[in-house]
Amino acid sequence: MTGHADGAGSPPATVRVDAHHHLWDLARRPQPWMDGARADPIRRTYTLDDLTPHLVAHGFDGTVLVQSSASGAETAELLALAARSPAVRGVVGWADLTDPGLPDLLAAMPPHLAGLRHQVQDEPDPDWLARPAVRRGLAAVADAGLVYDLLVTPRQLPAATAAARALPGLRLVLDHAAKPPIAARMWQPWADGLAALARLPNTVCKLSGLVTEADWPTWRPADITPYARHVLDVFGPQRVLFGSDWPVCTLAAPYEDVVTLAEAATAPLAPDERAAVFGGNAVRVYGL
Repeated sequence: MTGHADGAGSPPATVRVDAHHHLWDLARRPQPWMDGARADPIRRTYTLDDLTPHLVAHGFDGTVLVQSSASGAETAELLALAARSPAVRGVVGWADLTDPGLPDLLAAMPPHLAGLRHQVQDEPDPDWLARPAVRRGLAAVADAGLVYDLLVTPRQLPAATAAARALPGLRLVLDHAAKPPIAARMWQPWADGLAALARLPNTVCKLSGLVTEADWPTWRPADITPYARHVLDVFGPQRVLFGSDWPVCTLAAPYEDVVTLAEAATAPLAPDERAAVFGGNAVRVYGL
């Protein structure tokens, strides 16, 4: 089983990985999060053939595919795709953390499984991550050598921080920087909550999903860059992973604009630090 290989040696600096993509087939299953007309522009099936030209155009050697529905069947399909395509370096799938059989399920997973994720942002309980059954599931993820992607909002950052503190052996990857309220031009309590999570060494953060937290039709780089720079400041460039969040990002910006925005935000970094953000960290953290 593929697990995170933190400390297992440095990957080549030239490896470029987009650490956050989605693919889905609406003929196989709906995507319940696509609620309302705002999601209409992406309400279609997306395949690896749709994704590949973007990777090639921007010099990415591979990608991490991330679950988009709470479906074991979807995870199996993503893993089968990873087994066929060298571009898919790893999969962040879904499994029920509260399932007592989770350790056995994870032991039987194919090697491209790099981690798990659940849409915690949709849980009404802001302390869902503190539930004993959830914590047992997170411990099972750690025991399996996998990482856990955190999809949370600012109100859930305290519970995420408590979980990271309680499970120091679990590597936690924060998706979309916990969705800062960019469109509302708000800074707190997101900024302090992010910094508190970053103080724990078993956490890393994706530089992803920020354009869709801004005002879709009117955003400018100056609206988003301060939030991206805060991510880099509190986590440091060795604990930040670039992810495009394609095709969801296209609701607010095309793929190339997302890459350009991230390159501008990381421009003050040294070349080796930028290389880490754009691939090396993903290889190390996910054990790709």
